[in-house]
Amino acid sequence: MPINQETIDQFNQDGYIFRRKLFDEEEVKLLLKAARDTQAIQENAADIEDADGKISKLTLWNHPGDDIFGMVGRCHRVVDTSEALLGDEVYHYHSKLSMKEPKVGGAWEWHQDYGYWYQNGCLFPDMLSCMIALDAATIENGCMQVLKGSNRLGRIEHGFTGDQTGADMERVDEAKKVLELVYAEMEPGDALFFHGNTLHCSAANESEYPRWMLIGCYNTKHNNPYKEHHHPNYTKLNKVPDSAIKDYSSQGVDSSTDYLNTHEDDTTKAGKE
Repeated sequence: MPINQETIDQFNQDGYIFRRKLFDEEEVKLLLKAARDTQAIQENAADIEDADGKISKLTLWNHPGDDIFGMVGRCHRVVDTSEALLGDEVYHYHSKLSMKEPKVGGAWEWHQDYGYWYQNGCLFPDMLSCMIALDAATIENGCMQVLKGSNRLGRIEHGFTGDQTGADMERVDEAKKVLELVYAEMEPGDALFFHGNTLHCSAANESEYPRWMLIGCYNTKHNNPYKEHHHPNYTKLNKVPDSAIKDYSSQGVDSSTDYLNTHEDDTTKAGKE
């Protein structure tokens, strides 16, 4: 369904919107197979430790290639939605595969993505992420939590907690007193679009089931960073038809994908989901 003004207003008010069943069952199976069977994805996965020592795995890349993950990052249903919500042309800022394994998958601390994108030279918080559930996301396996309307708080100061950068918890605790806490439970194929200033976190995976998420992040053309950094400046995004996800599924993962070292820069330690 096209994005209408009512949905845009809801996104601006709440800081997020759900797009249920944005990807169908066949597409999700193809993405999971590519994620779990591709050696490059697993070899480039970094261990990110939470405050309790539990570990989640994360693989990041900047530019969408010509493989199935690139097709997701460039397809109309994701890019057009992002442009409608942000009111401008967008480009691919980076993508990441977040992997929480049963019983051992760690938590992600409360943070805003713009809490560290700000450090990369982005003047405005006119950025968002699209999180796609590859597994069912439940309270038990550590689904994402958001503070409804926290995008309107402005940027909050961030500091280090374990391997992660988290928001100032004094501010977060006060925000939790006045804003609704929403558990973003999702079925495979559901998507959550959330604003760069939306406060979010997730708990550890205490269940018997994995919780894998594919997350694409987008910046607006008018927000082109004023300095060079480890994520790209404005790069024209070549959109592809939604059908390309299934058409390109047989081509595996692009061997030219430039994966990032998540420990090479402090600002990459936050906002992983």
